[in-house]
Amino acid sequence: MADILWKMGAMLSSDHSSVVPINLFVALLCACIVIGHLLEEQRWMNESITALAVGLCTGVVILLTTGGKSSHLLVFSEDLFFIYLLPPIIFNAGFQVKKKQFFRNFMTIMLFGAVGTLISTAIISIGATHFFKKMNIGSLRIGDYLAIGAIFSATDSVCTLQVLNQDETPLLYSLVFGEGVVNDATSVVLFHAIQSIDLSHINSSIAAEFLGNFLYLFISSTILGVLTGLLSAYIIKKLYFGRHSTDREVALMILMAYLSYMLAELFYLSAILTVFFCGIVMSHYTWHNVTESSRITTKHAFATWSFVAEIFIFLYVGMDALDIEKWKVVSDSPGTSIMVSSILLGLVLVGRAAFVFPLSFLSNLTKKFPYEKIDIKQQVTIWWAGLMRGAVSMALAYNQFTRSGHTHLHGNAIMITSTITVVLFSTVVFGLMTKPLVRILLPSQKHTASMLSSESSSPKSFAVPLLSRQDSEDNQASHNVPRRTSLRMLLSTPSHTVHHYWRKFDNSFMRPVFGGRGFVPFVPCSPTDQSVHQWQ
Repeated sequence: MADILWKMGAMLSSDHSSVVPINLFVALLCACIVIGHLLEEQRWMNESITALAVGLCTGVVILLTTGGKSSHLLVFSEDLFFIYLLPPIIFNAGFQVKKKQFFRNFMTIMLFGAVGTLISTAIISIGATHFFKKMNIGSLRIGDYLAIGAIFSATDSVCTLQVLNQDETPLLYSLVFGEGVVNDATSVVLFHAIQSIDLSHINSSIAAEFLGNFLYLFISSTILGVLTGLLSAYIIKKLYFGRHSTDREVALMILMAYLSYMLAELFYLSAILTVFFCGIVMSHYTWHNVTESSRITTKHAFATWSFVAEIFIFLYVGMDALDIEKWKVVSDSPGTSIMVSSILLGLVLVGRAAFVFPLSFLSNLTKKFPYEKIDIKQQVTIWWAGLMRGAVSMALAYNQFTRSGHTHLHGNAIMITSTITVVLFSTVVFGLMTKPLVRILLPSQKHTASMLSSESSSPKSFAVPLLSRQDSEDNQASHNVPRRTSLRMLLSTPSHTVHHYWRKFDNSFMRPVFGGRGFVPFVPCSPTDQSVHQWQ
């Protein structure tokens, strides 16, 4: 009996010891929110920088109290990040995106997000191979060098988006937001494609396999996200959960969104791309099929979930920057670690500039009107917006160079500490310089906003359709886009032409089946025409 009581006491003390760090971490999350609120009007400090600063201060306190043994309250896990923290952030990005602006600039966004990421990855990988082999930092393989390119091509444009106004600069905001999400998805797809093939002997067949694997992951992940979103819209439209309980339809939306992410992980696809397009489809169809109270609930639930996940990630990154175990491995060569970090920062700057300015020039060649083109000041802002590295880069670096958050290999330790340094420096320094830079480059956008009144007049709600029928007809009239269908029309104004055909297909086939604004029949406690017009 005494032995049983002793074991029970040990279990209770173990459970209590695990509860203490969780309590402290939750308290720190609350502190980050309060401090972020107090600094709201200043806007030099955003939530990301605030969480990093709080994490660094907490790490110092923990190091002092533990005698330099640890700086963590919780142990980092790739599963924690990729399964629990990243899905709400990416889904909310797709759910909140202004779809009309996103798809109107879809080709430019894909140029920056997909093609640009490939260019940046190639430049960073080639530069890392050239410099790091001469420095003899450790036994890095060719797969590691390619992974470095994908890791440091993943952007974090949160700081820039917080100082840009999507009503004053709709084009710029749409490009920065869309490119950031597509960039993250492309980086993760590239990273998994690199890990899935044998790179020991590179030849033409290996290159073709790599390209085919990349295209397969990109297309398959997008299709899975669209299908999951359509399935949720169809189920909610047919069954009308809101007649009996709004909780059911809210729960179904949340679970279907998470299911899309886990299905992509199950089939070894890009879960980021899947959940992003699932969010877009849900906001276009599913969200209009639920009751008005459910719309308000889901809107704030997704935003809150994403907000807390972002703070959680940056708070941990701040504490992890002081992890004594990683720095012990590289303590014998601090100069090498600083040099590696400096080289990576330089490659990030060069790799981003190598595609932003050339691709902006190509994009401007396809634009018909001056206000649709990206001027040099906007190009510099877009370039600056992608210089910050964040949570995705950290998670991919842990995935490639550590096991369970720890490493004792010299080369891997240098890459982890260098990634932490790049993330901290780019987020804090570049983030703090973002607001004054935007003020200098874009001092006043009132005149531009008046020119783009038709573009920026879309409401700040989630009721903006994928491509609004009335706005699209106005745009067609204002831009003199011919209604006749011809190859010349497609080549001269591809976005408006695709928009025209998509609107016809959506109204004729998709909305009658999957619902959406204006296509939900009246049922008690279901969305009505009045509630729809309220959000227009």
